[in-house]
Amino acid sequence: MTTTTPAAPPQAVPPNSSPLGDRTPKPRRKLTPYWLLLPGIAWLVVFFAVPMVYQASTSLQTGSLEAGFKVTWHLATYWDALVEYKWHFVRSFSYAAIATVLCLAIGYPLAYTIAFKASRRWRNVILILVIAPFFTSFLIRTLAWKTILSDGGPVVGALNTLHVLDVTNAVGLTSGDRVLATPLAVVCGLTYNFLPFMILPLYTSLERIDPRLHEAAGDLYARPFTTFRKVTFPISLPGVVAGTLLTFIPASGDYINAQLLGSPSEQMVGNGIQKQFLNVLDYPTAAALSFILMALILGMVTVYMRKAGTEELV
Repeated sequence: MTTTTPAAPPQAVPPNSSPLGDRTPKPRRKLTPYWLLLPGIAWLVVFFAVPMVYQASTSLQTGSLEAGFKVTWHLATYWDALVEYKWHFVRSFSYAAIATVLCLAIGYPLAYTIAFKASRRWRNVILILVIAPFFTSFLIRTLAWKTILSDGGPVVGALNTLHVLDVTNAVGLTSGDRVLATPLAVVCGLTYNFLPFMILPLYTSLERIDPRLHEAAGDLYARPFTTFRKVTFPISLPGVVAGTLLTFIPASGDYINAQLLGSPSEQMVGNGIQKQFLNVLDYPTAAALSFILMALILGMVTVYMRKAGTEELV
């Protein structure tokens, strides 16, 4: 006759212990991500938040360099700056928008070719050529364009031969038989200098697309253009949004291209800020212009992100 041993009763878990044992996260481990974020937060506070507060205080001051500036909460400085430099803002956003569209028109086919058509060897070569201008100073690159677009240069000669200058002169992009010191020159400089900021996000977005999606579209008898319109472009839309933002935002505040490639009638708001800070020494007006520019760009970017349907990128 066999006897069965009664099962031992389950042991109670002590109130201060955890059934996970050693796997319970310790307080130090919980704080690790915050410690890793601390250097970046400190950098933003010292070099972004503090200067922003100082600039906000400067924009509300009145006085002169000799008598000193005092915070008097003079909000009329913003309105006066906006009225005085309204056409500078119009030119800034117009030139930046045209340059962004041109960068997208030039950069998307190139990024598409790098991602899908070029071999791995040539892909690396083309990417190096795209980022190669960054190894040269921004100022030197703009001065090079000043030489390229000079009145006696080959570009002006070719455009005169093709009668392109006649057309651009009729719409106000050029002046007579010259390209330099015209809106066209400023837009060309902006397009060239900020083109890599458009190509790299586009390539990153396109390179992530699975080629099997194109094959599936072909199996469903979709034509190449339909595949691009229904598959490729919608998936690459985050890259388009990122590229346009990385191009439009710095181009709106640029002043080097307008200073070197344009004339006083093509100056942008960045030139006005530079003039107020360094020449006129009217620091409140310069600070007010900076905040107006930032607010307008922030508003346009917010509307653009909502219209594009990619708010999660923010």
